[in-house]
Amino acid sequence: MKTLVLGMGNTILCDDGVGIYVAREVADRVQREEIDVTEASVGGLRLLDVIGGYERVIMVDAIQTPDGEPGMIRRLSPQDFRLSLHAGSSHDLSLRGSLALGRGMGLTLPDDENFVIVAIEVEDIWTFGETCTPAVEEAIPHAVEMVLAELEPEAKEMS
Repeated sequence: MKTLVLGMGNTILCDDGVGIYVAREVADRVQREEIDVTEASVGGLRLLDVIGGYERVIMVDAIQTPDGEPGMIRRLSPQDFRLSLHAGSSHDLSLRGSLALGRGMGLTLPDDENFVIVAIEVEDIWTFGETCTPAVEEAIPHAVEMVLAELEPEAKEMS
């Protein structure tokens, strides 16, 4: 199954780079022809250019929720997010909205069962800095292991 591991974020904004840091470590450990690992700092419609053509996507990104603790890792799917189709700007499209629009346009995109989001709860995404806060830094190896487990054939058959 053609798979993309996608690290999202911005490495000059403290914890916001966590998805990219995880993807880099995964890239160092996975050398399989059917798996690509890349980084992106895009959203909305521009995300479709990155994920189009893949049967499975494992996206790693920072998240901030009201009840989250920094360093907590969640396994999510696009269904865990609200659907919104704002017409003002392609940047306003939600993940679910972008996927729905892309599928409606006939793009080859993974279905929701084959789109996994490894979300790391973060503390600081506003401060300029190229390192994560301590709790988020400690979560990186755990998130890497979570992604590697998703890449194992047995993990896919069990979900």
